[in-house]
Amino acid sequence: MKITEIAFTGYPVTDMQRSRDFYEKTLGLSVSRKWGQDDDPQWVEYDIGSGCLALITGAGNKWPPANAGPAVALEVDDFDGFMTKLRTAGTKFLWEPQDSPMCRMAIILDPDENRLALHHRKPTTTSKQSS
Repeated sequence: MKITEIAFTGYPVTDMQRSRDFYEKTLGLSVSRKWGQDDDPQWVEYDIGSGCLALITGAGNKWPPANAGPAVALEVDDFDGFMTKLRTAGTKFLWEPQDSPMCRMAIILDPDENRLALHHRKPTTTSKQSS
């Protein structure tokens, strides 16, 4: 018996339409599945690679939004382009873009102040070791 994958990362939200506008229009994600009324779903999923990000509303105090909790890291193909788009949209930055030897990363807040990391891996370098 073993765990085979992460099924989804769930983010509770207080206003589904406002959150969908952010995730779909600002971040450019496409809805994969939703549950609830078509015009007012309570659960919306976005497949990203082999993972899934789910927005959840109506869970009350059992799963409240909070920016002090975990964050999902989204790999992006154009880091600078995303930073420009996010700033233009007025997105709040919790952690300004930074470079490390392995990546470029920034942490932003969604409309409910859930944390999101935007991440871009740098190419790996291999070094030859002598025997």
